[in-house]
Amino acid sequence: MDYEHQAKTVGDCLLGYKRDESGWKVCKKSNDVVVSWRPSSEFPGNVYKGEGVVSGCPDKVWECLKPVPNGLRVKWDNNVKRFELLEQITEDISICRTVTPSAAMSIIAPRDFVDVILVKQYEDGSISSNATNVSHPGCPPQSGFVRGLNHPCGCICVPISGEPNRTQVFSFFQTDLGGLLPRSVVDSFFPSSMAEFYSNLAKAVKSLKDL
Repeated sequence: MDYEHQAKTVGDCLLGYKRDESGWKVCKKSNDVVVSWRPSSEFPGNVYKGEGVVSGCPDKVWECLKPVPNGLRVKWDNNVKRFELLEQITEDISICRTVTPSAAMSIIAPRDFVDVILVKQYEDGSISSNATNVSHPGCPPQSGFVRGLNHPCGCICVPISGEPNRTQVFSFFQTDLGGLLPRSVVDSFFPSSMAEFYSNLAKAVKSLKDL
C-alpha cells in the first residue's frame, strides 16, 4: 500500500474542503464555533466542518492537537481514549491506531480506527494534521472494538493576521462508524461532539498558557 501517496492525497483533499465554500449547511452554532455539513463524496454519509477561533497562539493550539502517542489530545479530547503509533513512514507521515470510548449514552460502542496521518506546514504559518483510513498488517480488527473508517479528516490551525494570540481552527470529520447504528444517532452525534471538541480544546490551550 502506497501510504505516502495516500497521505499527500488527503492533505490536498482537506485543503480543498477548506477552500470550497459551496454546499455547506450550518447545523450547530455558538459564539465560538460554527459546525456545518454536506453530503460526502467518499461514502454514504456526511462530511462535517467546524470553524472556530481559539485563544492561544498557533504553537500552543497545535501542541494540544498534534497526533502523537502520549500527546495532550488523549487528555482533553473525550473522543480519543488511546492513540498508538503503528509505523513511522517519514518524518511527517505515520500510521496510527485511535481508540474511541463508547458514546451517545453507550448506543455507540467503543471503536478503533487505523489511519495514515500527514502533518503539513504551509508558508503562511498554518499547520495541519490530515488523516484517512488504511489497512496495516500490524493491526487487524480486534475483539471488543468495532472497526470504523475515517475518510479524509483532520484539523488545520491558521494564524490570524495582527492577532498573534488567537488561532483559527478548522476541523473536518468524515467518519463511517461501522456497525448497525441508526442514521439519526450518527447525525445527532457529530455536531454536538464537534462543538464539545472546540470547548475542550479552548480549555486545554488555556491550561497550557497558565503553566
